[in-house]
Amino acid sequence: MKLLRQHLIDPEICIRCNTCEETCPVNAITHDDNNYVVDVAKCDYCMDCISPCPTGSIDNWRMVTTGYSVEEQFSWAELPAVIDHGEAASTESQQQEANEEDASEILKVAHAGESGKVLPPASAERPYINIYNREKPMVARVAGNFRLTDPDSESDIHHIILDFGDRTFPVLEGQSIGIIPPGEDAKGRPNLVRLYSVASPRDGERPGANNLSLTVKRVVFEQDGQTVQGLGSNYVCDLKKNDEVLVTGPFGATFLMPNSPRANLIMICTGTGSAPFRAMTEYRRRHLPDAEGKLVLYFGARTPGELPYFGPLNKLSDRFIDKQLVFSRLPDAPKEYVQDRMINQSGKLATLMASNDTYIYICGLKEMETGVEDAFEKICADNGSSWSDIKLAMKQSGRYHVETY
Repeated sequence: MKLLRQHLIDPEICIRCNTCEETCPVNAITHDDNNYVVDVAKCDYCMDCISPCPTGSIDNWRMVTTGYSVEEQFSWAELPAVIDHGEAASTESQQQEANEEDASEILKVAHAGESGKVLPPASAERPYINIYNREKPMVARVAGNFRLTDPDSESDIHHIILDFGDRTFPVLEGQSIGIIPPGEDAKGRPNLVRLYSVASPRDGERPGANNLSLTVKRVVFEQDGQTVQGLGSNYVCDLKKNDEVLVTGPFGATFLMPNSPRANLIMICTGTGSAPFRAMTEYRRRHLPDAEGKLVLYFGARTPGELPYFGPLNKLSDRFIDKQLVFSRLPDAPKEYVQDRMINQSGKLATLMASNDTYIYICGLKEMETGVEDAFEKICADNGSSWSDIKLAMKQSGRYHVETY
């Protein structure tokens, strides 16, 4: 029995931005009104489509005896389960991989998706996904746009409220939406969808409101000696009240909060990575204020003036949430990052991590991911446990979630 390693796109995460199809040099990726898919007969494992994907939906793989057809993939609402083909296939499979050594080695390094998709918390609500797309977007109205950071701060972060009127756009804490900036790119194509995490709970900015909020940082960078503004972030940050916005989604079926009142949430973030945690915290405050599960937030920024929601966070009681606000650029103080504070609170975290009711969420700049992982490694080592064992168990039960960018 010969096995084939097939490249697949996760329909639950894909935002239908068309980046992968535009990037693929062998035209192996195509789409219909439902899904973007990979033609197994054309894909040559070149990997060109992996890094441009904004969501990671492109990074999924299955070992199969017969490749899934394009028509099958068009009908999917989620990826098929990983199939165990048994030991009988191992010899021929190993021989096939040896014959395709270069492609196989690349795949081994690049694909976290091989082991199957990330699981959501068992008690999480079932999310709605991909109700609106680029061809049929929702039209939302801007109900408010407020700067969250100090006026003189280099970090320009905005809180944007989008109202959907009498139309339904259901979201859960941890999900994202897409926004389509108007206009075309340099090649005359419609601008790609930009993805933003929802910062409000499922019942809106206030209970029963048919709206949601976003936390968006204005992106400005230097390129070839010139100052360049990020298209999507600047479009969103410059929106005015009553402007109309084209919205797609919702997206995301795994980075969801547990509904169990026993759940302990360890939330670790930087900057705009706070958006899903604001949503989760607000939902818990409104609907489960006396839950026995603990909320712990590690939130990093350079200064208090650059930390979004600094004022509202400080108004939340310490009984309700354990707030660890960490700053790396305070005058006359040593630099401190979220991983430093975590290590300093090793005992508390080790106790929480030993519980099957504990969930870990990491969101923010990708540079933070390694430092946080190293911190968990040290915390476990110092307290007589194994981070690799704990992490694996948490992943297998939908309790470990990472979204970095």
